[in-house]
Amino acid sequence: KKKSYFYFIIIKTEVKPTPREYECVCEGSLCATIGRCLGQQCFSSLTLSAGARVYQKGCFRVYEQGRMTCKTPPSPDQVVECCQGHLCNLNVSVELPVRSKASKGDPGYSAPTLAAAVVAPVVVLIVLSTLATLVFRRIHQKQMERLTAREAEYSTIDGLITSNVGDSTLADLLDQSCTSGSGSGLPFLVQRTVARQITLNECVGKGRYGEVWRGQWQGENVAVKIFSSRDEKSWFRETEIYNTVLLRHENILGFIASDMTSRNSSTQLWLITHFHELGSLYDYLQQSTLDAAGCLRMALSVSSGLAHLHVEIFGTQGKPAIAHRDLKSKNILVNRNGQCCIADLGLAVMHYQDTNELDVGNNPKVGTKRYMAPEVLDDSIQADCFESYKRVDIWAFGLVLWEIARRTVSNGIVEDYKPPFHDVVPNDPSFEDMKKVVCIDQQRPNIPNRWFSDPTLTSISKLMKECWYQNPSARLTALRIKKTLTKINNSLDKSKSKPE
Repeated sequence: KKKSYFYFIIIKTEVKPTPREYECVCEGSLCATIGRCLGQQCFSSLTLSAGARVYQKGCFRVYEQGRMTCKTPPSPDQVVECCQGHLCNLNVSVELPVRSKASKGDPGYSAPTLAAAVVAPVVVLIVLSTLATLVFRRIHQKQMERLTAREAEYSTIDGLITSNVGDSTLADLLDQSCTSGSGSGLPFLVQRTVARQITLNECVGKGRYGEVWRGQWQGENVAVKIFSSRDEKSWFRETEIYNTVLLRHENILGFIASDMTSRNSSTQLWLITHFHELGSLYDYLQQSTLDAAGCLRMALSVSSGLAHLHVEIFGTQGKPAIAHRDLKSKNILVNRNGQCCIADLGLAVMHYQDTNELDVGNNPKVGTKRYMAPEVLDDSIQADCFESYKRVDIWAFGLVLWEIARRTVSNGIVEDYKPPFHDVVPNDPSFEDMKKVVCIDQQRPNIPNRWFSDPTLTSISKLMKECWYQNPSARLTALRIKKTLTKINNSLDKSKSKPE
């Protein structure tokens, strides 16, 4: 018996429903019939044509056409709104969207906005510039006020000279100032008048402190030391000490005036002194040699200046005792007559015996390392004792004496100029370098053998050794050194005057 198998294949097909048509309001040029039309979707539209608004209403008979049109987003030129339902577009009104300011070709900025964008940065720049100018002016004004306050602090303006400065020479003014009670310089009103009449001619020296210029005042040469702004305390201290009563001495640099002046929109600190064309002892010894008389003349003049600094003069017109603290050949100037004068009192210390007041100033700087005494290098100095500072000066004076003696000719022999300890420390020695040589090894500058064949150099070498004792209290005083050098000088004069 045969079996029969039947297979049925069922194919599922999607049957689209018959689209429903709606009656829509029809208005405009596209309407074939007036007022009404049938379609799957109704629409209302607004189109901008040649600047004119064209309103239309109607229907889409083809579903896909209506679907694509109705999904098109509105634009500034055309908008279409669709709906489904009987006369659903009857009460639909459409409006064009507001034109986007960020549309292509239009940055979207109004004229006021653009103007503000341009003007605002300019205004801000002007305001900042004005503020900066006001700040700088205020700073400058405060500096000038500080100068005035300092003048009141370190000066006594009693008995100011009111003579016509233009008719006087510096010598006349300085002679008059000796009786004014105004210190070693001119009265302050005259100082500032002189300072503003000086013409700077050439720069003759530079250093850490600033510059030294040769200037002219009414045809007379003067030296103008211009301090850098960071060294204001040295300028103030030197000005303060130079205005001490009875400081004037032939072996101390002659002080004329001090002023804080404004030049080229910057504040300059000026110290005006006598001008010495031969320059510093350091410069002079590198170029020139000395005979025994010249050696003694220089040594005696430096010791005289140092003795005058160290001594206190009592009385209403007296002076305090002063220690230099930075004595070296670069801070000693050479006169035409072969004598020297001590300069640069920016680190000086003052002492008043009657009140036992020690005025060390307000300057954090220290002296020159090459010339520092052992007690300064190992920090064992009695900082509250004025005698300690005087003994530091004596140590440095011994080194200056050694520099002078090396350049003194004896039996036709002389050494080249070298700074102290040139053979044991580098050109710019550190504290540690000097401490090792002076404190630990206790070395001293070498005394050449040829000195001992010359009586003057022999006496000077003995004198300088007494300035270099490790124990500060064993060193000579400036007055004893001056007296000893005077004796040596007298002996030399006698030996020259004896008939051969």
